[in-house]
Amino acid sequence: MNAQVFPVGDKTCEQPLNVSIRVLLGLYAIIPLCLLLQGADILFWQGYLQQTLPSSPTHFLLFQLIFGTPHIVASAIILTSNSDYFGFYKHKILGMTLALAVFFGIGSLFIPYLVFYVLVASWTVYHVLKQQHGIARGVCRLPEWAFHLLLGLSVVAGLMIYIGIFLKNHLDAEQAQWLRQGAALLCAGLVLSTLWCQRYVGTAFGKYFLWSNSLLVFSSFYLYVQQYYFLAILVPRLVHDATAYIFYITHDYNRHHRLPQNFIYSLAKRSHVPVFLVLPLLSLFLAVLLQQYGDAAVSFISEVFFGVEIRKAVTLGLLGYLALMHYYTEAFTWKNASPYRRFIAFSK
Repeated sequence: MNAQVFPVGDKTCEQPLNVSIRVLLGLYAIIPLCLLLQGADILFWQGYLQQTLPSSPTHFLLFQLIFGTPHIVASAIILTSNSDYFGFYKHKILGMTLALAVFFGIGSLFIPYLVFYVLVASWTVYHVLKQQHGIARGVCRLPEWAFHLLLGLSVVAGLMIYIGIFLKNHLDAEQAQWLRQGAALLCAGLVLSTLWCQRYVGTAFGKYFLWSNSLLVFSSFYLYVQQYYFLAILVPRLVHDATAYIFYITHDYNRHHRLPQNFIYSLAKRSHVPVFLVLPLLSLFLAVLLQQYGDAAVSFISEVFFGVEIRKAVTLGLLGYLALMHYYTEAFTWKNASPYRRFIAFSK
């Protein structure tokens, strides 16, 4: 979900349920919680967490099932289950699908795997941080140059942290040190830029939001340097995914609570499932189903009917496609002119 500039407290588009900016800001409480956890591990637990936690949340099945794939699946459900949305964006969807097929199909013949990985990682980091900075831009009323300055520093620093964590086994000592130094310089620049840009923010609440985004990157960098890789990725991942779900659930409640507009919510109403729970439960169920059983099912079917075992068709193929389409479509589906925004209003 990439939120664009929005008027907080604007009553021109009143809805039964609003996105609370205070709740969104409250999600950043994960930053001090993770820092306290890391401090307690050093002071009291002799580094037990550092040695026990996986190097990335994606290696921790429960985390991946809750915060990784489900919000991507939820985004796809909203787009495809509402015929007016899909019809409105179908040309963009089909065009990007073709572009991805050509790029990865032809590119795989001569582009090294690590290049693909860095390209996708760059898009991932940009998507995650653009969402948070987009919301902050609306709250803080930043000038355009300030928004792009803070976003640019955050994305490049975040990408270095991401590569330093996920590709650490492919880096020699000198390369790893270069990444740490580069990320440190960018984080220092981010802090100084935030100090400079806060003069354009007229409210204390806006400054809290501005600094929360900068601390999101800085805390991730600190935890990365301290080799608490799980916590370093957990901080931005949780804030991003939880923020997205708040928007998704708010949208679906406002669109469907009075009169269901698609078959999913019609069935949910007949089954007496609360509107608040429909999208989270459905997306979580599909994420578990696809991640745990999708590859095995496709491999079995392909081997029985075609005599060829197709591996990772779901986790790498389908879910990879959904993730990239998620990054692409979320860049415009939540803009002010989007039909999605008819069902979103904000309150402080």
